[in-house]
Amino acid sequence: MEKLNYPLIYYKIKENQFLGILVGTELEMIDTDLKSLKTTFSTYLTRQYKRYDEYTYLDLEEAKMKTIEVKVRPTYKDNTGFYPMSKTVKVSVTLVYGKSNQGYFKCYLPLFYESFYYYDAKQLDTLAKHFTISLLNTKTPEEIYRLLANPKPGMDTVVLKIHENRKNEWTWNTERRYETLERLAEKYPYSKAIQKNSSAFPEAAWELEKQVTDVMELIVAQNANVLIVGNHGVGKSAVLRQAIKKISSQSKKSNLDYTFWRILSQRITASSKYLGEWQEAVEELIEDLNAANGVLWVLDLIRLLQAGGSGAEDSVAAFLLPFLQQGRLQLMGEVTPEELESMRRLLPGFVESFQVVKIEELPEPKIQNILQKIADYSKQNLKISIEQDALNLAYRLLLRYYSYESFPGKGVKFLGQAVSEAQLSKSNSITKKDVIANFTKQTGLPELFLRDDLLLNQKELSGFFSTKIIGQPNAVDKLTSIVKIYKAGLNNPHKPITTLLFAGPTGVGKTASAKALADYFFGKGQKRSPLIRVDMSEFQYAGQITRFIGTGHEPGQLVKDIRERPFSVLLLDEVEKANPAIFDALMTAFDEGRMVDAFGRVTNFRNTIIIMTSNLGASNRKSIGYSQKEDAERVYLSAVKKHFRPEFVNRIDGIVMFNSLTAKDVRKIAIKELEEVKKREGIVKQNLTVTFTPKVVDYLSDIGFDERYGARPLQRALEDEIVKPISVWLLNHSDVEKKGIRVDFDGQLKIKIK
Repeated sequence: MEKLNYPLIYYKIKENQFLGILVGTELEMIDTDLKSLKTTFSTYLTRQYKRYDEYTYLDLEEAKMKTIEVKVRPTYKDNTGFYPMSKTVKVSVTLVYGKSNQGYFKCYLPLFYESFYYYDAKQLDTLAKHFTISLLNTKTPEEIYRLLANPKPGMDTVVLKIHENRKNEWTWNTERRYETLERLAEKYPYSKAIQKNSSAFPEAAWELEKQVTDVMELIVAQNANVLIVGNHGVGKSAVLRQAIKKISSQSKKSNLDYTFWRILSQRITASSKYLGEWQEAVEELIEDLNAANGVLWVLDLIRLLQAGGSGAEDSVAAFLLPFLQQGRLQLMGEVTPEELESMRRLLPGFVESFQVVKIEELPEPKIQNILQKIADYSKQNLKISIEQDALNLAYRLLLRYYSYESFPGKGVKFLGQAVSEAQLSKSNSITKKDVIANFTKQTGLPELFLRDDLLLNQKELSGFFSTKIIGQPNAVDKLTSIVKIYKAGLNNPHKPITTLLFAGPTGVGKTASAKALADYFFGKGQKRSPLIRVDMSEFQYAGQITRFIGTGHEPGQLVKDIRERPFSVLLLDEVEKANPAIFDALMTAFDEGRMVDAFGRVTNFRNTIIIMTSNLGASNRKSIGYSQKEDAERVYLSAVKKHFRPEFVNRIDGIVMFNSLTAKDVRKIAIKELEEVKKREGIVKQNLTVTFTPKVVDYLSDIGFDERYGARPLQRALEDEIVKPISVWLLNHSDVEKKGIRVDFDGQLKIKIK
């Protein structure tokens, strides 16, 4: 007899409860103490060996355990983009490592059921951190924070006695049987412990039982390839997960031995370096699936048409098509209606190989029922109550502000984030206040827009924009009217919040107005700036549209930015300098509030304010000096209409004219900028009181205004002529803390202690 020693990683979850993970296998169990846990594992392994002559060969000698720490930034992600959290977190990860029987080294990550080989013992920490970070980047924030809650692990050994003469016959086949399948895909459903850590709520398909039954019928009775079609959030993934769980449960009882495997399409080609390598991997994958009686769940099915070649006709999907038609491969996946139409256009035979199950958005009573079930589950299992008022408010806010996503998905996602926040703050309830705080954190929208009981103070509103935008009453009126319409809920939900063109000479406050609007609308919760600025002079040629919007494979600058920050002000600076092809691409976003690429992926602009700036018409004026009274509006409007096609201009909600600045306006801007200087860190940190005399304001106004560039040079003059001398003076006077400083001008800048 020979003894096989399996490393056992165990966690003491609570008193009289130990969780054990048997390294190198997919086995995990819970028992009352460590001794009982080892006995349970040993009994199971021995029974499997005696009954089926089966055991797992562990290619590891003298296993050791260590814990490493990695930093990762939890990121929420969906089909619209990625939303990183503000802070990184440290995650402790357990490694089991040692020398393999083949002479090199092997490391297991028990919590992830992953492993890797390495050839130099010094490489372990570096490779383990790289591998771990890659795995954590695929996890949701909820999954990562649950890892943080794990207690300190211990390691022991479980022994299995086997006959030596059977070793080579079985262990070689076990090690190699699903090599490609296990490398590219992961088995599903997960174990109960992993499922518990993966989401705050159960993986249920409430109110979608009929669709679950339909999918089960197609997979088992008809051996069909299944494609679920529906909008984002309707429950496509939930239906697939529930169908897989039920089939897996029933197949064990009926000895059907169905297995299901989840895969990301890019993993098929990611490791391929040579021509024909990924095709060989696909053939091996299919062989493994047939041996395992497996069904492959492709998480991002649309990308099969992008991966592998330059077009759909030589993609991974095209390579898989004969296997699907011959019944040698069974696939399941999910797409949106737009993605389905793109697939039909690009590779019709691929779509025809699937049986389509459509899921429509549920009616309101069923949605409310699902949200209530989530609240009940949270109270009973997580000990966090979601108040009914909070539940109602969450539904209303999601219905209005996330109109391009569907229930119940967006409700489950939002409440899951709220529960995670409650767990982190150790709160036992979620109130209306918590819902508003979470919504503000995600969108940047102030409470004014989220609460019906808060009335709009029009005086404060005008005051906010008047202090930010100097000398432009037309712009202030237009921006305040946008706020009023949005507060009243009268903006068109199927278009951007508004689309404006700011026209007028340079240096008069067009960009400053866009910044002010971004701060007011979306500046309350987001850590990143809510202003997305794109210099349109960088897109002067038709070929540059791919860099602006993207190709079929990669999104462009605009698409990336909007997917990352859907609640934002998009500033298209100097829009007239862009190629006309760019204008055509933008018209769909202006008109429908979204862009759809060649593969049916949608980028939504419906929570975006689009502002374009233009200097068209400035060259037709005699001068851009102080307070000239010519008919500026007629000149600029005429120039705009000559440059842009009528259908483009008609899609703009408003053209806002910016006037030339007067001497009084420039002085106000100078005062405003000097007040901002007083708030800088070096002055605040020393608790200094700084006074600028009227002569300083006059001096800055004179040197900071240019007839060609308006007030644009003022910021540079402020830094060179005011801030720099003050900084030099402060470095030479280290004893001025908590004192007053007077800054005057008399031919030159003079700084004195008051």
